[in-house]
Amino acid sequence: MTDESPAGAATPSCPVSRPRDRVPMYGPEFAEDPRRLYDEMRAHGSVAPVELAPGYNASLVLAYDAALEVLRDPGTFPKDPSRWEKTVPADCPLLPMMQSRPNALFTDGEAHARLRSAVNDALSRIDLAALRDYVERAADRLLEEFAGAGEADLLGQYARRLPQLVFNETFGCPPEISERLVRGVSGIFEVEHAEEAYKVLTEAVFELVALKRERPGADVASWMMAHPARLDDEEMAYQLLLLMAAGTEPQQNLIANGLLLLLTDDRFGGDLSGGSLPVEDALDEILWTDPPMANFGVTYPVRDVDFAGTRLPADRPVVISFAAANTDPSRAVSGRKGNRAHLAWSAGPHTCPAKGHARLIASVAIEKLLDRIPDMEPAVPAEEIQWRPGPFHRAMVALPVRFPATA
Repeated sequence: MTDESPAGAATPSCPVSRPRDRVPMYGPEFAEDPRRLYDEMRAHGSVAPVELAPGYNASLVLAYDAALEVLRDPGTFPKDPSRWEKTVPADCPLLPMMQSRPNALFTDGEAHARLRSAVNDALSRIDLAALRDYVERAADRLLEEFAGAGEADLLGQYARRLPQLVFNETFGCPPEISERLVRGVSGIFEVEHAEEAYKVLTEAVFELVALKRERPGADVASWMMAHPARLDDEEMAYQLLLLMAAGTEPQQNLIANGLLLLLTDDRFGGDLSGGSLPVEDALDEILWTDPPMANFGVTYPVRDVDFAGTRLPADRPVVISFAAANTDPSRAVSGRKGNRAHLAWSAGPHTCPAKGHARLIASVAIEKLLDRIPDMEPAVPAEEIQWRPGPFHRAMVALPVRFPATA
């Protein structure tokens, strides 16, 4: 049985022929090829020791069954990070992503049920036909801006901007506030800029709360405010922060990663110009192999736990690798088409409440793009695509493409 160090600082590697004592997940090596490092970490077993940021240790759950066990047992593995927070300095670069907040992600039990009910009920009021129509119109608007140019960055000009437009519409958010929200959300995923980005994000989200209190409308934010759960301003702000973070950064990565697969993988790309667009198949593949939130679902054991051959110290982060669990060699699947048993949306009480909305937005966005510009090709080889560093997401820096200019 291995033993996770309870110390906050990283332990030095032992110079012997075996897996690294602790794999760093924040630098260019991990961003460039996380699958290779997941395979290396599997030598530790179902759980591997990692560094989420320089000097900050965690345990990464790599196996599918072990991940499900953690996600479905909030009694042993609760989401509240407050005890861990007391052990790290105020400038810890992980805090913007992992610090305790009064929202549905960082609570369990009755508190979670109350906050989650407001989120679920508000999201259930979204008219999916109207949402599809808005995504189509927003996609057309963005496509008009570059379809005649013959080249584009599909990430910066399309995949990043479309979720922001959808958020503005569904949450009644003015563009001047959402611009700061998106900038803040993007920054907190990269530990190097997280603290500054979090300040921008919190200021903007509290402005949105004040605005919706003053001028409610037919939107998700206003429906949450009117919910019987009676969320106060702080609770409202942190629910909106959670929904904004989940609905923009991962959404853009789902769209962009799906497009990259369709453009570079012969299993999918061969059909693009023939009128048969295997978008749903590509999304299934991405959600299994390259989920936009690759590693998260952080929990903090209430006591020292012997789990899957590893001693997990109390109150130390246990992170779920959705990407590694989905590709667990012991749970290999013969085909991913139509298979929705992946963990890309998490599992248990904290399963993503908007997975249907997210999938609809991604599929419509990709279909609209390929309908309008079917003859795209990557402007650089797939192996030269650059990936943003950070332990939590799977996100490109840019997705440059070329195509025949259209009117």
